[in-house]
Amino acid sequence: MRLELQNVKIDDIVFGDETTVEGSQLILDKESIITELKEVAGVKDIDIDIALPGEKKRIIPVKDVIEPRVKVSGGQGGFPGVLDDIEQTGSGEVKVLDGVAIVTIGDIVGFQEGIIDMWGEGAKWTPFSQTCNIVVNITPEDDLQPHEHEAAVRRLGLTASNLIGEAARDAAHQETEVYEMGYPDEETQKYPDLPKVVYVEMLISQGLLHDGYIYGTNSGQILPTYLHANEELDQAVISGNCVAACDKITTYQHQNNAVVKELYKLHGKEINFAGIVLAPELTTMDGKLINTDYTAKLCKQLGADGAIISEEGYGNPDSDLVMICEALETDGIKTVLITDECSGWEGTSQPLTDAKEEAVAVISTGNVSHVVELDAADEVLGDPHAVANIAGGWEGAYNEATGQIKCELNAVIGSTSEIGTHNATVKLY
Repeated sequence: MRLELQNVKIDDIVFGDETTVEGSQLILDKESIITELKEVAGVKDIDIDIALPGEKKRIIPVKDVIEPRVKVSGGQGGFPGVLDDIEQTGSGEVKVLDGVAIVTIGDIVGFQEGIIDMWGEGAKWTPFSQTCNIVVNITPEDDLQPHEHEAAVRRLGLTASNLIGEAARDAAHQETEVYEMGYPDEETQKYPDLPKVVYVEMLISQGLLHDGYIYGTNSGQILPTYLHANEELDQAVISGNCVAACDKITTYQHQNNAVVKELYKLHGKEINFAGIVLAPELTTMDGKLINTDYTAKLCKQLGADGAIISEEGYGNPDSDLVMICEALETDGIKTVLITDECSGWEGTSQPLTDAKEEAVAVISTGNVSHVVELDAADEVLGDPHAVANIAGGWEGAYNEATGQIKCELNAVIGSTSEIGTHNATVKLY
């Protein structure tokens, strides 16, 4: 498989009479985009704003973040199984509006959405303070059921990504990223002496508001499954979850999975990267046992010598993480775990809810309970009162008199992402 991402570098966005790229500026025909997006089922009204790095703008509550792209050769592009027919991704040429993100906000279905600050203390904690954000504020139709509401917001974000991504089709690109790799048997013939490494990526799969999607299929409805690494980089995996904002894996982060990209850098040099096993995180013990067993079986069938295991979320998924670790280590497959910690405001509480003696190589992406104080914004896109219903927020976290917010990193989108692409560091004592 050969995937070529052609990056059209964007450092500014403005509204204009047509949607196009001029130099490094993206111009949006706001009214035309809104008219098209209103065709998405379940959507009553839409507004679009722009938030650029350094502006004193706060975006809340964030549902998802998506990178706009368009496939120019090698397939239909888009999001197969959701907006397009099922078609294997991972090959062809894709134009990327690099530096741009679609950010969906609006009435929340339940709770646990997130915050993006474009400046100040808040900007230090989220990678999406550095992207030029197209903020799509969605008002759903009245009387939608919760699952219909969630699906409408999710589909609209992906539709906006496709629609705006078209602006890159004829634009000049400044950088090209090439991801080329055969299937495991082909790569083993090329690199017979390199250790095989599998990436086990865990996905929240726990019901409404807590689901990932693979080719449009809810990950909670399938067993662990194998993907070529290029498939995820080419939009086969999307977010449907609203679990704690700090470590929810947004669609943008699936499109740019930092673990996948780092393993690609080592492929053929230090390791033989054998691909991805996507492992659902279920709530029942039977589900956890089945998925652990099946994940271990796939890794063995792939001939893995080692595995990187990343978690999504915390709490009961900690058990999935260490159970998979134990199973792989028992089978002789060395593991490295990537997880954040829920260690309390002072960082002194037990970091994970479960532990195994086999979990000796662990990378921490930070403490979700760390408290931050966010200054008042000049402009709020959305509703600052929503912080009361966000994991890591509480009633009174938003000071209406001053405009300031005090909350945990839990509430900040991508602040402790367990697949990388964040700004947190960990200090060892």
